[in-house]
Amino acid sequence: MVAVVYSGSKTAFWKISKDGKTIAECTMPGINPCFNDQKSILQFLNKKSILVNNAESIRKIYVFSAGASSDERKKELSEALGQFFRYSKISVKDDLYGAALSACYNNSGIVGLLGSGSNCAYFDGKKPHKNNFGLGYIIGDEGSANYLGKTLLKAFVQHKLPADLHKKFEVKYNLDKPQILERVYKKPLAQQFLSSFFDFFLENSTHKFIIDMIDTGFERYFQTYLLPTVKAHPHKDIHFVGLVAGNYQEELHAVAKRHGLTITSITKEPIYNLLNYYSN
Repeated sequence: MVAVVYSGSKTAFWKISKDGKTIAECTMPGINPCFNDQKSILQFLNKKSILVNNAESIRKIYVFSAGASSDERKKELSEALGQFFRYSKISVKDDLYGAALSACYNNSGIVGLLGSGSNCAYFDGKKPHKNNFGLGYIIGDEGSANYLGKTLLKAFVQHKLPADLHKKFEVKYNLDKPQILERVYKKPLAQQFLSSFFDFFLENSTHKFIIDMIDTGFERYFQTYLLPTVKAHPHKDIHFVGLVAGNYQEELHAVAKRHGLTITSITKEPIYNLLNYYSN
């Protein structure tokens, strides 16, 4: 049996296959080794009966996780999973590698990641080329769910949301400024808290203020990530991967068109392509 895992900071998607067919799947909180220690990862795993019941039968696990960009972080995550899946050979790579593989398979191309976080890289058909983009949710992640959540919270606290959106936000979340600041600066997993507000964008996606926030976020993404990558690797197919990209495809195509670019594909949930790749 083979398991494939694709994890952002917010959610980890698991799929288990046998003889090329999916036999089980589940989701759990993200397993980012930058924020989750081995104890918390094991707690997450033990709460999923699907994983508990199949742990001894899985022989290979391919993990693509946010935060697994260094050898040290990859080792930490591999060791944590190895305590639970004792008979499995575990491969850990970062989420950008998984995004690139799911979009391009063994072909070259430019891959933009727009999910809980954001990134971009040229994929040569074997691996993404290194870049200086991955700065995390505090000083990076332009255009991502984290970025949009920060933008929304700032507008709410500063009373810059239109009255109707402000009221909807109050009713839905029942948060005030002290609570927001405590969750962001004092409580753990601030990145999950920020990205959780992406639901508000989806629920109000036809509101002009929300449309403008999405457009501004995507424009910053293009300026920060995509345009420099296209300049370095011209005439390559452009692919996008992630929940934000998948939910706002029309808006993403519009920003690309504004810059004279064409997007070849947008993959909302890369886990399906990754499972197909490794199952076959």
